[in-house]
Amino acid sequence: MSTTRDWDAATYDRVAAPQTRWGATVLERLPLAGDETVLDAGCGTGRVTEQVLERLPRGRVIALDGSPSMIAEARRRLGRFEDRVEFVVADLARPFDLPRGTLADAILSTATFHWVTDHDALFRNLAAVIRPGGRLVAQCGGAGNIASVRDILARVGDGWLGTNRYETPEATEARLRAAGFIDIQTWLQPEPTRFEPGELETFLRTVVLGAHLERLPEAERDDFVHEVASRLPEPVIDYVRLNILATRGD
Repeated sequence: MSTTRDWDAATYDRVAAPQTRWGATVLERLPLAGDETVLDAGCGTGRVTEQVLERLPRGRVIALDGSPSMIAEARRRLGRFEDRVEFVVADLARPFDLPRGTLADAILSTATFHWVTDHDALFRNLAAVIRPGGRLVAQCGGAGNIASVRDILARVGDGWLGTNRYETPEATEARLRAAGFIDIQTWLQPEPTRFEPGELETFLRTVVLGAHLERLPEAERDDFVHEVASRLPEPVIDYVRLNILATRGD
């Protein structure tokens, strides 16, 4: 999740069904023998991390997130795995170390990279903590993500669009190669997501508009969320996912 702000992790955990669904699909792309050390880069509340651990009966996961509240929620969810999971609070935009100087055999990341504004630094930092030959399998928001919401944001309040980085496959491939990755595949995938009545505003408040609300007085936040939601023609967010497959070079 976000490396620049803390989150309402308990609410996020209740509304994160879309991210969990996408994460399960992304995990299927990661070949695992069952004894690896996997870095979950942006573990959130641990929903997808739990699925990774279930595929690693003899391995372990390093669950990393920039939000202390997300890590606290993940600790609660993953307590049954005891010594097979370790937790790290770190900013993916800054160099970081894994526990005991470990190098990961693989890195999984879902719904995270778009929160990091410096993707050159992001991929350099990931390359530094994965062994040569290790696989990076990831998905994040890509070019065109939440375009309808961003169009509304440009016309309400002060027009601030936030700092999220929704990149193209071509730019991402170039950055991965510069960071030392090879065998790279990147592609976009539309994932329009419909919400039930009453769910949309909670989701917008917790996931999409969090950074925007931090800039507003408390008394104005509910009205802002309601205005954005009411301007959408239907309770659908037009997500576009950027998929990433790559191998760490020698």
